[in-house]
Amino acid sequence: MERILNKIIISSTSERISNILTVENKNSTYTYHFNQNEESFIKLEIEFTVPHFPIHHDSEADIPKKSYINALENLMKQIIPNTASIFSNLTYFFESTEIFHPSFYQIYRYKEQLYLYLIRLDLLFKPSDGTIVESGSNDVTNEYKTTNLYMESDLIPLSEYTSKNGKISGFIIEQNISDTWIGETGRGYLHEGIWIDQELTKFMSKLFLSNNKNAYPYYPFTCKYRTFCHTVTDLTINGRKKHLLYLHNARAFILPLLEKIQDALKQDSFSSDLPAFVEMREKVPKYWDEVWKPLNVKRYLNKSDMKEFLIEF
Repeated sequence: MERILNKIIISSTSERISNILTVENKNSTYTYHFNQNEESFIKLEIEFTVPHFPIHHDSEADIPKKSYINALENLMKQIIPNTASIFSNLTYFFESTEIFHPSFYQIYRYKEQLYLYLIRLDLLFKPSDGTIVESGSNDVTNEYKTTNLYMESDLIPLSEYTSKNGKISGFIIEQNISDTWIGETGRGYLHEGIWIDQELTKFMSKLFLSNNKNAYPYYPFTCKYRTFCHTVTDLTINGRKKHLLYLHNARAFILPLLEKIQDALKQDSFSSDLPAFVEMREKVPKYWDEVWKPLNVKRYLNKSDMKEFLIEF
């Protein structure tokens, strides 16, 4: 979907969920992590229960089932006391095609450029991270306990946002990257598309990281929705504004170079030895070395002896 569409549509919102987000609590206690599959999550000091969520939803229906909102309300009431700073000033919305990924947003305008701050939760059970309380069925997901809340937190440049009846109804993404599909591999029924989204992410992120800074698996700048996005790790109100400045400054440098970067990656996979990368890296302002100085990645094994990463920034 991300490779085809430049729109994010708000199917509906919920006052019940939005009211929960307004709870004031300055004692947010969580840390930011990645698992070995490069999926990001926050780890809370408390264990919470993700209740059953209905599996089936008519993609043409704009409003979720009452049981869905009840389950989401149950979850948010549990986590908000420890994550209030994450959801402050955000608005919940439902996407009929993303029922297991509740979304929350805020719009920023900086020097005439619009940006969407988007958090998407991932509510699907991951066996290495939790304990099943009650198994799911053909109609509902597993109910499980965990300390890990999986989410993506991105800043995305916008061309505009749409409205309906005086309310925001969707976002039009400013797409600066051309089609990232470069061909197919395999034969017969085993044909697979070849995309360079991940290669673009590596190239663009490594450009702005100092040579001795190992940030893996955190990629600060990513290719999503065919545009130049930024992954936010400081999820507080002030942290988002700080990251917004990073994205805006990075765009000023990289937008004129995107076509050349794409051309290079259509010929070769990313490597720090690529001539195009070496040439561009020499021109990156020293400002970025200072930006990433506080960034620290700690590797450890979780309770299941699986590799995870703590991101400190």
